[in-house]
Amino acid sequence: MRDRVTEAVPALVAAAVAAPSMHNAQPWRFVHRTDTGVLSLYGDPDRALPVGDPEHRGMHLGCGGALFNLRVAAAQQGWDAVAEVFPDRRDPWRLVDVTLEEPDTVPFDRGLADLFPAVEARHTNRSPFSDEQIPPEIFDELCAAALLEGARLAVPSDWHADDLVDLVHDAELHEAASDLMRAEIIAWTRTGRAGEGPAAEGVPSYAFGPRQHDVKVPVRDFGLPRDTQRATATFEERPQLAVLGTETDDPADWLRAGQAMERILLVATRDGLATSMMSQPLEWPELRSMARDPASRMGFVHMVFRLGYGPPAAPTPRRPVADVLTVV
Repeated sequence: MRDRVTEAVPALVAAAVAAPSMHNAQPWRFVHRTDTGVLSLYGDPDRALPVGDPEHRGMHLGCGGALFNLRVAAAQQGWDAVAEVFPDRRDPWRLVDVTLEEPDTVPFDRGLADLFPAVEARHTNRSPFSDEQIPPEIFDELCAAALLEGARLAVPSDWHADDLVDLVHDAELHEAASDLMRAEIIAWTRTGRAGEGPAAEGVPSYAFGPRQHDVKVPVRDFGLPRDTQRATATFEERPQLAVLGTETDDPADWLRAGQAMERILLVATRDGLATSMMSQPLEWPELRSMARDPASRMGFVHMVFRLGYGPPAAPTPRRPVADVLTVV
């Protein structure tokens, strides 16, 4: 049993690290303990974003996404991945212990297994989307995906969507006024400048997307100089947005929201949607509180999604499994 688990672990981790993370910092590491068969997921403090993510909420979201992908990959192999969150209160970076249950003793989740092809196909898309409307039944499916992970997805009303776009622009003004924030974002972009970080992490220039003719769509501009070589394009007239949140706001909620985030993205990918995420206003406490609809039961917003129909997007790089997995 344990030998089979050990053999399966590298493939599970390869799927896990396909999850998105803030600035593609990939803030995770994995430890597989062969004596117990436990696979532990840790947050990596060396990949924290002290300016944009001082409380590590974004790190937990990314690690939650990685956990969900791991669950999907386990189900695809016929395993049930049983997760225990915060198993060691003495080590706050040890976020989850995962145990793989015998396929013949615990029925695996076929719904999770069916999402496996979307793990590799999902890519953040910052290109223009068409004005084609997403059918209500697909939004219903995405809302159900969030509920399965203990979170809530809401489609904002017109006034709320307008407010969210305005908040993104407000966040851009905050970024422009913060040398520390701009420096942190630039540190995680890859444009071919001398002295940049490793090519296997961060956001490469091909993933920036084109500049907008207008400012209607909340896509991060990465604070690059205006003379940076980059195409310009017309984006959709009204972006189709969705808001993910939970009723409370602690590290367990952040992990829960991260799993919901990834389930939503995989379901959307499977259903033919292009996706991107806007965390800009959520990186500023004074703006994050304004992102929720005051009439909603959603207490705290964790992510804003932009959804639609667009051209294929290229994958962003990931570190090799050998760099993130330790076997002891």
